[in-house]
Amino acid sequence: MKTIDHPLVTAYLDAVARETAELPAERRAELLADLREHIEVSGAEGEQQLREVLADLGEPRTVAASALAEEPVTAAVTVVEPVRPGRALPTVLLLAAAGLLFLLNMVVGTVALVVGLWLLWKSPLWDQPSKVIGTATSAAPPVMLLVGGLFLAAPRIGPTEVLLLVAFVLAVPAIGAVTLLRTVRR
Repeated sequence: MKTIDHPLVTAYLDAVARETAELPAERRAELLADLREHIEVSGAEGEQQLREVLADLGEPRTVAASALAEEPVTAAVTVVEPVRPGRALPTVLLLAAAGLLFLLNMVVGTVALVVGLWLLWKSPLWDQPSKVIGTATSAAPPVMLLVGGLFLAAPRIGPTEVLLLVAFVLAVPAIGAVTLLRTVRR
């Protein structure tokens, strides 16, 4: 029996092949051919000498680790959508106007709020805390108008309450809009 056909050699080369599965096929085949050649040229006769040759080569895991370390690192290509700060202004204006639009027409205000929030949360321009602030400040006026409309009787609302309501509907989203504009990622 030739040395290269010995079960110890077969097991050793199979283990190296398994451990180097991450290597390109061509490089793995080259490594296994080099190991076979080294074993054949060693002239090992008998199982004991063969064990010594394999021990000199190193554990299959160590051989594989060395081969993997020599392999050039291929960088993963990640496609990143470019950040377009120009998209920030329409989103912020839509969120800022949603409360006032809701006051004038509930359907238009709701659509503006939903579209504005969708643009805000899909955008890479803001981080998570900024998105939460934008959501809270733009949703507060419609929520307040709904809750106020449910719990307050219309005849009890006077001019002062209407002015306070309009001020709230304008001020809170404006504060949120300014915050969003200041936190745009550049």
